[in-house]
Amino acid sequence: MTKLRLAIVGAGPAGIYAADILLKAERQFDVSIDLFEQLPAPYGLVRYGVAPDHPRIKGIVNALRDVLDRGDIRFFGNVLFGRDLTLADLKNHYHAVIFSTGAIRDADLDIPGIDAEGSYGAADFVSWFDGHPDFPREWPLEAESVAVIGNGNVALDVSRMLAKHAEDLLPTEIPDNVYAGLSESRVTDVHVFGRRGPAQVKFTPLELRELGELRDVDMVVYDEDFDYDEASKVAIASNKQVMVIDRVLQAWRKRPSVNNAGGEASRRLHLHFWANPVEVKKDADGRVTSFVYERTRPDGEGGVEGTGEMREVAIQAMYRAVGYFGSPLADVPFDKRHGVIPNHEGQVLHKNSNERVPGVYATGWIKRGPVGLIGHTKSDAMETVRHIINDQASWWQPEDDSEGAIPALLAERDVKWTDLDGWHLLDQHEIALGAPHERARIKVVARDEMVRVSRGE
Repeated sequence: MTKLRLAIVGAGPAGIYAADILLKAERQFDVSIDLFEQLPAPYGLVRYGVAPDHPRIKGIVNALRDVLDRGDIRFFGNVLFGRDLTLADLKNHYHAVIFSTGAIRDADLDIPGIDAEGSYGAADFVSWFDGHPDFPREWPLEAESVAVIGNGNVALDVSRMLAKHAEDLLPTEIPDNVYAGLSESRVTDVHVFGRRGPAQVKFTPLELRELGELRDVDMVVYDEDFDYDEASKVAIASNKQVMVIDRVLQAWRKRPSVNNAGGEASRRLHLHFWANPVEVKKDADGRVTSFVYERTRPDGEGGVEGTGEMREVAIQAMYRAVGYFGSPLADVPFDKRHGVIPNHEGQVLHKNSNERVPGVYATGWIKRGPVGLIGHTKSDAMETVRHIINDQASWWQPEDDSEGAIPALLAERDVKWTDLDGWHLLDQHEIALGAPHERARIKVVARDEMVRVSRGE
């Protein structure tokens, strides 16, 4: 029987789901899958892109772990595509490749002053508080008043992590350096700005509700933002998710701003709607001093228009959470405008001719852009996998598709890769670090230490 040797580059949910779906699919050939990841540990954005205080993410991790622990997928961590392994290498040893590398950079926000000191991308901050090994160990948290630009779940994650008291994060897997940094934070006010109204937000009800449950943090909303137009009223009446979001916000409008002790909370989280970013002002030293926005209103066609009214809020730091953006891969077509690999239903296309690139596929955010929740990657992967199965006639013809070829190649190049047994060692090590402190785990941050523990060195 014919055998498909498949490489998958990127071991987040998109890559793992694709592997699982292909192995379970009806097909007329055997399958052998190798999963490559530039980080020493698997799970991608589930481990490094979601705030540590999301307990429901554990369910996703358990599902991904079940797939990997089944034993029919090999994992090669700490392997960087384009450096340790090239597209030419993959063609020599596999019949096809799926790229599932996600989108980890911040999308640009093109307004004056965005380059000021104290102006950050949300993705960088998320990588810091999630203990990504390739980011600095420290984060500047001297600002008392902070702006967060965006109305999606990432904006709420960033806002919640800024407003939440560090000790309330101790039950999570927060790294020690992140806990130390957040403990020294001087923040008192976090202002979240969105271009549209409360009925057009992109975050989910669960994310929103979590904000209102923060200890010693007042939720502040403004009555002027709730003068709904007809489109907003229809959205609230016809969409259950929008209805729940409105119900939460309306409850906050009525809630007294007091903490359990009977006085005002020490921190406040302000939600500003109908606010279009205009400028980040800075002082003579180039540091952020304020955020300027224009009030917007519905345009009657589902969008917004400016009112001409400018407002200014004093801040000392700003985070843009206006979306993620994909990164190019060596020798793989890339659409710089949209931050994706050009493709038709996961079949990668030449950038200029729109002709198929045989043997090369994409799934997840690098395929369709950073939209949708983690669960959406399953249907996405099904589409890509269906084409791989049907494209057997155009698979690559590798020179050596033996199972031992890749370990030998990586060893020859002195790549210190990690495997699934190594991930289990690191997983157990992190859990053991947390046990004496009654914490779920303490995440290891340094790449060298991750590799050393994983390799049992």
